[in-house]
Amino acid sequence: MAKSSYVQSALAHSIHFAEVLMARPSITPVDAGCQSYLMHRLEKLGFECEIHQVEGVKNLIAKWGTGDQHFAFSGHTDVVPPGPLEKWHSPPFCPVISQNKLYGRGAADMKTGIAAMLAATERALTYMNKQDVTFWWLITSDEEGEAEWGSRWIRTYLDQQNITLDMCLIGEPTASHHTGDTIKIGRRGSLSVTVNVKGKQGHVAYPKTATNAIHTASNIIQKLTQYPFDEGSDDFPGTSLQVTHLYTGDFTDNIVPGAARIEFNVRYSWQFTQESLILLLSKLIHSVDERADISFSRPCESYISKPSDNDVCLINSVERAIKKATGRYPVISTSGGTSDGRFFASAHTQVVEVGVPNTTIHQVNEHIHLSDLVTLEDIYTDVLLSLTEYKEERHTTT
Repeated sequence: MAKSSYVQSALAHSIHFAEVLMARPSITPVDAGCQSYLMHRLEKLGFECEIHQVEGVKNLIAKWGTGDQHFAFSGHTDVVPPGPLEKWHSPPFCPVISQNKLYGRGAADMKTGIAAMLAATERALTYMNKQDVTFWWLITSDEEGEAEWGSRWIRTYLDQQNITLDMCLIGEPTASHHTGDTIKIGRRGSLSVTVNVKGKQGHVAYPKTATNAIHTASNIIQKLTQYPFDEGSDDFPGTSLQVTHLYTGDFTDNIVPGAARIEFNVRYSWQFTQESLILLLSKLIHSVDERADISFSRPCESYISKPSDNDVCLINSVERAIKKATGRYPVISTSGGTSDGRFFASAHTQVVEVGVPNTTIHQVNEHIHLSDLVTLEDIYTDVLLSLTEYKEERHTTT
């Protein structure tokens, strides 16, 4: 049977795989056997598999092939808590298909992405050449949490083995309405900031004997919010700052507060690094109050992948696969929150995220349409086949 006819006639196994994974209550950082199931399936296909447990987090690293081109599927088996159970139409960890929709925690984020990867791997591997590509599976159970011991650890592990990825495809839910309508090639960075301001407590009737910490904090907030951050472009959103909390302790209407705490978050574009942003914010805050105490938390670097002139360009391969599966080219986006793509992206490594619609992620009664999962399986299959097809074309022309 020809390659194209086999791929088109193959059954969509991703639906079954999704149900198996979604039945496991793998709330961060618990894996609940998801990676053991994946390892069992991948080892049958000839992958060399390792599961590393680090600080309560499980990381699956699987390898197939010996080629000089390194391609990876990346994803996470952990999910967020289901929330109030009484608001679910069916138990969140008992996947249900109703009216051609798959319901359950992980239906969108992102066990269906992993299921589509597994089905695509089974469909495409027969036609892939081990000498053309080294094919990796990099799966963690710590994406929805602090992400300290998941993909960050996997990247360090690969670096220690002198392994550099050329391409990394991540199965995060990226679509707005239908699978393939949007892909992501980058993400803004994120940095949370705490500022502690000290004043002098006093009676409101005698303001000259007190220093109002709220007034100082307000001046700091004004300085931060009025700073002209970059506005961004059509390809990458600009930098934005939002104050998320202002705390002054217990309230009494006749006391001038002697302390205040400001909490804010910055989502920043590729024009900043974490270091340059910290320097700017510190300068702005200390220009108002040089005694202010500043601390930074939950840092996430920004990244953007650009089309390459290498043998295979992942962005182009994904675009062609989506056009073939849906008849349309995708919107290329860098919007949204952070993702594990930041750990794998580099000047050498292209990272592309493509998945099912994200309209119900983290919600009660999370669900997707079955057609979106089947389409994703087709897209992933064609991306994998493109890794070998280019080699065949090159050998033919030479």
